[in-house]
Amino acid sequence: MDLPVTPPVKPMLARPAARIPPGMHYEAKWDGFRALVFRDGERIEIASRTTKPLNRYFPELERELAAHLPERCVVDGEIVIARDGRLDFDALLERIHPAESRVRALAERTPASFVTFDLLALGDHSWMARPQSERRAELVRVLDGTRAPVHLAPATRDVELARRWFAQYEGAGLDGVVAKPLASPYEPDRRQMVKVKHERTADCVVAGLRHHKSGPVVGSLLLGLHDERGVLQHVGVCASFTTRRRAELMEELAPLVLDPEADHPWSAWRDEAAHAAGRMPGGPSRWNAAKDLSWVPLRPERVCEVAYDHMQGDRFRHTTRFRRWRPDRDPGDCDYRQLEEPVNYRLEDVLGA
Repeated sequence: MDLPVTPPVKPMLARPAARIPPGMHYEAKWDGFRALVFRDGERIEIASRTTKPLNRYFPELERELAAHLPERCVVDGEIVIARDGRLDFDALLERIHPAESRVRALAERTPASFVTFDLLALGDHSWMARPQSERRAELVRVLDGTRAPVHLAPATRDVELARRWFAQYEGAGLDGVVAKPLASPYEPDRRQMVKVKHERTADCVVAGLRHHKSGPVVGSLLLGLHDERGVLQHVGVCASFTTRRRAELMEELAPLVLDPEADHPWSAWRDEAAHAAGRMPGGPSRWNAAKDLSWVPLRPERVCEVAYDHMQGDRFRHTTRFRRWRPDRDPGDCDYRQLEEPVNYRLEDVLGA
């Protein structure tokens, strides 16, 4: 490609914050696959956050990006899929499949969209050194009149409107709000933006653990919630412990460790049919087939409180944060009914903002 900005390029990142800061450029935080798109005439490369090519997984986007983007440009955005008026991350994960026939069938059944929110290059010129305010103005100009499935991300400088978006857009499956300094250049792989995400708490059963890569200490705790039938479903993990805390947790949980052959709610985790029938740990990773997902079963007798941002179907969308043990809670009472549901909001209204 003969562009002023050529791959590989890692996208600019965001650091977390508890509140939306004033005096910045605000956008919704999309729950999809971050992607940089490089277009040089007929050639289009869609690159992931880690610079891996995504073209083969989203063949329907190549022709749409060619139809809607400028002839020579580099843009930053998010690949998303919508179902029933809200974002569906599971539908995106289904695309990371080795069989081309499967990918093309899904592309017909659940086509992806691309939400554009930054400009890195246009024509013969790089825009990365220019301030955010100028990049946004030019992006609005060059994407004037674009239509689905290529979208221009809604944006505002009104912090009160950004706070309303934070409250409303979660109902459409969005993650929160991103704030960008108006004078900031585009700096790849640096956390120059601010992200504010939703956070709630839930009491979960600790039913297993995974060892940390450093050795026989806790890497993550496997969490469960009971469904309407009383079956304990695997809903996610909590992690990010200090080195000292990992060792302490291993000592605390040692009395609960079960023999791998012992009876456990997730004893059938090695059975593919069992994975299809319910939520169990240890399923194959779509991102790293060689990743070790083995785990240590625990007697499901302890309850912990975790913080989470939102649910994706019947599980936590991201890794949760450990808050505290809850010895006052009965594991049998930890079910999905405690989870808060956001008020529904149509994705079409977000993109039309």
